[in-house]
Amino acid sequence: MKFAVIVFPGSNCDEDMYHAVSEVLQEEAEMVWFEEADLDKYDGVLLPGGFSYGDYLRSGAVASVSKVIAQVREFIAAGKPVLGVCNGFQVLLEMGELPGAMLKNRDLKFICREESLTVEQTDTMFTSRYEEGETISLPVAHGEGNYYCDEAVLEKLRENRQIAFTYKNNPNGSTGNIAGITNEAGNVLGMMPHPERAVEKLLGNDDGLRIFESILTHWRDAHVVSN
Repeated sequence: MKFAVIVFPGSNCDEDMYHAVSEVLQEEAEMVWFEEADLDKYDGVLLPGGFSYGDYLRSGAVASVSKVIAQVREFIAAGKPVLGVCNGFQVLLEMGELPGAMLKNRDLKFICREESLTVEQTDTMFTSRYEEGETISLPVAHGEGNYYCDEAVLEKLRENRQIAFTYKNNPNGSTGNIAGITNEAGNVLGMMPHPERAVEKLLGNDDGLRIFESILTHWRDAHVVSN
């Protein structure tokens, strides 16, 4: 499987994402500059965290209209997996590929620590390696991670089983304790916690690795034919 790690001016978690895929998952990955206009050769797209375009206007707003985004939309429409983490989640919201918006954290402070999450869904291409209801721990690092949606959207997310992860102890005020959601088709996941920073037991935590393993398992099931 071959992943594209999209790099915007201001991305700072792209190397972590690349490491998680190429060194730990041991699959192909390439850093793709945001002006790249052809994603056809890739099987998965990763939108990393950071401060794309310095978070001018709103976090993810400028990146959401950059050159590569038209290709990302086509990638999503084709049913291929797209994972947006932190700033990548903000970009997906600004694109309108996921519902809702991001506000400043409830306490107006930047949060950087590990948080306990509940795995809400395991029937997605991103969460199949987890157990439903399982508690995992992932790092968060954001100042605008307060996910907001109105009651109608929240109810729809619940009905469609689009809520992938929730916070145990909501650190930022997110509606419904939401830490990560998918699109209706199930091939896009946006999440504020950083799975790419939790992929090696050597560094104390590999709870995030199973997200990447789930993507790989889904791709192999769809593309690898056994004799």
